[in-house]
Amino acid sequence: MRWLFAPVPLGRIAAFRTLVYLFVALDLVVFTPWVRSHANTPAELYQPLRVGRLLHLPTPTALIVHTVFWVLIAVALAAATGRASRLLGWLVFGLYFEWMIIAMSYGKVDHDRVGLLVALAVLPTIGRARHGDRTLSEGGGWALRVTQIAVICTYFLAAWAKLRFGGPDWPTSAVLAQAIVRRGTWLADQIAVVPGLLLAGQFGIMAFELLSPLIFVVPQRWRGAVVAFFYSFHVMTFATITISFAPHLVAMTSFLPLERVRPIVWTRRLLGRAPSESPAMQDRPAVAQGG
Repeated sequence: MRWLFAPVPLGRIAAFRTLVYLFVALDLVVFTPWVRSHANTPAELYQPLRVGRLLHLPTPTALIVHTVFWVLIAVALAAATGRASRLLGWLVFGLYFEWMIIAMSYGKVDHDRVGLLVALAVLPTIGRARHGDRTLSEGGGWALRVTQIAVICTYFLAAWAKLRFGGPDWPTSAVLAQAIVRRGTWLADQIAVVPGLLLAGQFGIMAFELLSPLIFVVPQRWRGAVVAFFYSFHVMTFATITISFAPHLVAMTSFLPLERVRPIVWTRRLLGRAPSESPAMQDRPAVAQGG
């Protein structure tokens, strides 16, 4: 329980919250704008995910799709400011959840959004958090920890799915070769001609995903290097087969000391203006209990 509720500075929560909500707005216009095409998709093609069936969510119509799109962008941008964090946070989660049901109920289900959805579900439980606030919060620690668990489960369960559906022969299959044929880049073409390198890569992917939970037992001083390796894995994935895990990468920032990222403060310093800190932003040893 102490590990699950390890306190973190509220400034880290504020930075993570701003990043997550800004990404939600960006996601709708950059990464998943194709979801809007479902506004004109025949209703008989809609095969809702099980959770959609359990919640009796309506079949997407043009009104539903466009309303969710525009309202979600507005609410996500408002939530990124930190105002009305609980109300706006729950609205963002509910609307984005519906956006994902609409997106994934036509035969294609992505697994890179689990961590982001968990982050959206837990951020509203924290309440007020200001950028730069060093007050420690156990509730904030819990929110980041469960997001981290969801991120690592994405890796581990991906390996389990490979073994479940591909069997023990998955590492020696031609899955990477097929991916390169379909969507490979120039870099992938150079790698593919090296004998045995693709098979070595598949064994490496399987080992990486199965061993990913070890990040939780890695000493803190090495954890940043492990997270950097995780990011480098996705950079290589995009550079070779152009698969983006952008939502997952945003959720993975839950491992990082985001409270150190202060763009407004840095800008003021560059302009020669010393930032004025409120008492909430000063170093305080107290721990905020719960939310």
